[in-house]
Amino acid sequence: MEQFIGCDAHKKFSVFVAVNEKGQAGEALRVAHDRELYREFLGRLPPHSSIAVEASGSYSWLVDEMERSGHRPKLCNPLEAKRRMGLTKKTDTLDARGLAILLRNGTLPEVWIPPSELRDQRELLRLRIFLVRLRTRVKNRIHGTLSRHNVQVPGADLFGVAARLELGRRLPELPEHSREAVEQELTTLDFLETQIESAEQRLEAIMKVSVEADVLKTLPCVGKILSMVLMLEIGRVDRFPTAAHLASYAGLAPRVHSSGGHTRMGQVCANVNRNLKWAFVEVGNLIVINQRRLAGTHVVRLYQRIKRAKNHQKAVVAVARHLAEAAWWVLTKLEV
Repeated sequence: MEQFIGCDAHKKFSVFVAVNEKGQAGEALRVAHDRELYREFLGRLPPHSSIAVEASGSYSWLVDEMERSGHRPKLCNPLEAKRRMGLTKKTDTLDARGLAILLRNGTLPEVWIPPSELRDQRELLRLRIFLVRLRTRVKNRIHGTLSRHNVQVPGADLFGVAARLELGRRLPELPEHSREAVEQELTTLDFLETQIESAEQRLEAIMKVSVEADVLKTLPCVGKILSMVLMLEIGRVDRFPTAAHLASYAGLAPRVHSSGGHTRMGQVCANVNRNLKWAFVEVGNLIVINQRRLAGTHVVRLYQRIKRAKNHQKAVVAVARHLAEAAWWVLTKLEV
């Protein structure tokens, strides 16, 4: 008799409950997250078992171990799974059993499991995103310190070559501890620049053999970095049946409220791929900045039309959605 297994995973242990074809649940089993113990437990399960796992922060290695043992992990949306369970109480056993029942009934809100190699490459990409954001915070701290003490360094970019030399000459104008703080922040900034450059070089090596990255660069204002983000965060484009599905996954499809003959478009969803949403919105903003150079193109006309009717923010999101749908088409056909 086939078994359907639910796994409620935590940081240090997982709880497993099996449900048979008749809907009868077995005993809950708690397994510590020791690799050898975990592999031993998975080895005792029936071959090729289907195991429902929630998409949590630690799902990656669990899925790898399940696949290594010959099982079929099914990753699911945890929030939607909780809603479908309809439980008024919450325990590890109830959660695991609920996942198993959803799997048995065919109502598990399943999501795509990226291949292990893609998950590994995404870590490098997300490291670069983290380092760039950290670099921005360090720069803002330096700007703030200089502003508080009215130290004005001429030039558009405070961190350009000429401005850095001038800043070095002006540092004695700061009080002792503020000066030391800025010096340490400048050292941190130089270190971050080195780390970002290293991450970009490794990402470029991955992109050199990618046809997908090349076709994404044909989209307006999509360059080396943004094509990397789009390619790695989208993954396999064939998992999206239509261009609208990709736009929704990227958080660029507004909610629809329709009742009594009245339809209103709400805000875009929050439970989405945030890195992908950021990338498409960033491309939209770049198009706005370069709209003179891109004058007459469809994306610029779209932005200007919606901005007149609504506002800049909604117009940029509309452009981002159009670009997401365009990305689906170029990736599907692998042509411009």
